[in-house]
Amino acid sequence: MPDAVNLDAYLRRVGWSGPVGVDLPTLRGLAIAHVATIPFANLDPLMGRPVDLGLAALQRKLVDEGRGGYCFEQNLLFEAMLREIGFEVSGLIARVLWGHPEDTQTPQSHMLLRVELEGESWLADVGFGGHVLTGALRLLPDIRQATAHEPFRLLERDGEWRMQSLAHGQWRTLYRFDLRAVPMVDYVVANHYVSSHPASRFVSHLLLGRTTADRRLGLLDYEFTIRRDGQEPERRQLRDVAELREVMEGEFLLPASAIEALGDRLQGLPRA
Repeated sequence: MPDAVNLDAYLRRVGWSGPVGVDLPTLRGLAIAHVATIPFANLDPLMGRPVDLGLAALQRKLVDEGRGGYCFEQNLLFEAMLREIGFEVSGLIARVLWGHPEDTQTPQSHMLLRVELEGESWLADVGFGGHVLTGALRLLPDIRQATAHEPFRLLERDGEWRMQSLAHGQWRTLYRFDLRAVPMVDYVVANHYVSSHPASRFVSHLLLGRTTADRRLGLLDYEFTIRRDGQEPERRQLRDVAELREVMEGEFLLPASAIEALGDRLQGLPRA
């Protein structure tokens, strides 16, 4: 029997008090609320702990305990909640190109969602760190689409799609993917690689992200970045573990207990 979904607890977690229906305002609104309240975080891989993708574990960690997670955790939870509402949802898998040349052959290490709604296909993704999609995109190529932050667009060629965002006047690719539905076992394998392989940056760096109505927040080890639409990023090197903990709790909404569990791991993070 599949794990039960506690939709009411999830809605409280993301601060959603409006109506819930199988409609675009709910899809977009929940995506925006989700990324503002449930931080992108890789604390478990950083500590060498396995990441459990079971729905009960995801609800306990991200909803009940108020912690954060990364793409597989975030989007599997979001997918389950959308299905509980009544949406038709399927999972896709992508190769991340953010920060890489366009022709780089990266592993399939990112999850996103396809949603069917009123005869149209949409994409949703609540798990792409500090540059996450805020809202949903029509699955149509070569169209500039507004989001709650910068514009996004999709490109398509020979069945391969690329998701891009407009940053400082330049279109940059987040990742590339196709539209084949992905079985859960493929996420399990990708999750194992991302959370445990020595080549994965998730096991050696602290990576946090959260996006509010007016700010995109990112943390890479001791570098804290704030991005606002139309402005240059504000970057600050945090002085010590005490300041790092303060930012993790105050800006990324992580519970003190989760931060304390890291122990001395924060002290050993790379510094600029």
